Amino acid sequence: MSRSSSYQEANARERLQQLFDPDSFEEFLPPSERVVSPHLGQLNAPVAFDDGVAVGRAKLDGVSVYTAAQEGGFMGGAVGEVHGAKLVGLLRRAVRDHVAAVVLLVESGGVRLHEANAGLIAVSEVMRALLDTRAAGIPVIVLVGGSNGAFGGMGIVSRCANVVVMSEEGRLAMSGPEVIETASGVEEFDSRDRALVWRTSGGKHRYLMGDCQRIVADDIAAFRAATRDTLAALTGAPAELTLEALEAEQQMLDERITRFGSLIDPADIWTAMQIPDAANVPMLDVDSFIAVADQHRMGA
Repeated sequence: MSRSSSYQEANARERLQQLFDPDSFEEFLPPSERVVSPHLGQLNAPVAFDDGVAVGRAKLDGVSVYTAAQEGGFMGGAVGEVHGAKLVGLLRRAVRDHVAAVVLLVESGGVRLHEANAGLIAVSEVMRALLDTRAAGIPVIVLVGGSNGAFGGMGIVSRCANVVVMSEEGRLAMSGPEVIETASGVEEFDSRDRALVWRTSGGKHRYLMGDCQRIVADDIAAFRAATRDTLAALTGAPAELTLEALEAEQQMLDERITRFGSLIDPADIWTAMQIPDAANVPMLDVDSFIAVADQHRMGA
């Protein structure tokens, strides 16, 4: 697949330009404004004039949405004070302007350690702003397909959205593989075992577990189609997070622990879900996988 069509290989602005209607993306606080982190320079660390995230408005088949794309090429898309403030400002402006939806192209390893507490506070403010956006009746759609995945605080932010769309190559989790290995040892999780990493946090497993609602091929056009279809499905549907939805989510998590809590490898979970030829799941193309998965996935 060429760089121009692969979602994983594209950078943030390439994704924005191809995901939405041609030339419709209008950036708020573009790099020319040079709004940079106030912390990185003090540590002699490199800065980016957009602080690793592009925010703005765009159109999807003529429908106006607000959007943000994290740049995985700058500090792994990690969130610092300015980076987080741009996301919060976008979400608050979406509420003010009452747009049709917010689409977040998430690619982040979590909080930027260089900024410590400022980054942690920023992520918490993004979560609150996202839930405020949903409470205002505006759905939030998250796309995950970049090389850095969606981990840490941005992994939590992603799961606060109405819908998560992933590719098989995308990854979604709270703690990254290296963090787990550092905290609990290689016996607990070998971060160098790339097959294990993708079995555990990759799009296929997340789809089977009910953590993402759509899975697509690693192709920007596929992400565009899924976003368009998701937006159409959400139109007129309740966007806010309700107590009933939280209780249903908790029930699903309780069921997961009961059914799979003693299993070590995701492949064992797939077998327990009675997926035919479970060991072959990583080799299935997206369409074949969906045909099998939709008969067995959590919440189906």
